[in-house]
Amino acid sequence: MIWVYIALFVVPLFLTYSIFSTIYIRRRNLCISRRVNSRNAIALTFDDGPDPIYTSHLLDILAKYGVKATFFVVGSKVEKYPELVKRMKLEGHSIGIHHYSHVSSWFLSPLQLKKQLNQCRLIIEKYTQEKPVYYRPPWGHFNLFALLIAKEYEVVLWSHIFQDWKVKKSGDLIRRMKTVDRDGSIFVLHDSGTTFGADERAPYYMIESLDEFLAYALGKQIRFTLLEGNLTSKEQTGSGQ
Repeated sequence: MIWVYIALFVVPLFLTYSIFSTIYIRRRNLCISRRVNSRNAIALTFDDGPDPIYTSHLLDILAKYGVKATFFVVGSKVEKYPELVKRMKLEGHSIGIHHYSHVSSWFLSPLQLKKQLNQCRLIIEKYTQEKPVYYRPPWGHFNLFALLIAKEYEVVLWSHIFQDWKVKKSGDLIRRMKTVDRDGSIFVLHDSGTTFGADERAPYYMIESLDEFLAYALGKQIRFTLLEGNLTSKEQTGSGQ
């Protein structure tokens, strides 16, 4: 009898709370941004860090080319490696929320989600002396109450995602970055390989490809921009990948 109850009530409720809500929000671009309002410009964003091995190397590459980016950080990692977030801030990068722990909103109650956001916000404020403005949920997952709970933040997804968390996708990463459109694209890349489903060495190959891509793009006069003041209106973000 219990299995009938689960099949008839629990499963539909969970699907509505999690997967169906995510599909609806992302297809309708409901209160989210996927692009910046800049022609011939790309906004680079990085998720899942800071990482003690890869984030410092990534910051070196960005500094080499004078490129600024936005980092959506995991609060528990910020607590472990605060010097990396301080460096991000010092070098002119933006820092956004990616939950206190890397957990999907699908499996969080409204109160748990609010706690994730608040904990991450407080730890970012502690080391940057600024309140974060941007929020990107892990895996781009929402739940039924996510937009209400995150209403004080700009919710930013992406226009292009490259599956760079998998080593097997690294072979043609540079080609794929070169061939996408550049008019206001938001790229999402990952500077940590310790999250669920990621390959530990994947960020090494991402950074290697990014180094080559930045040299190529700047040679083509492609600009790189931060999100600040550049996000398109949420009704005009178009479809993402």
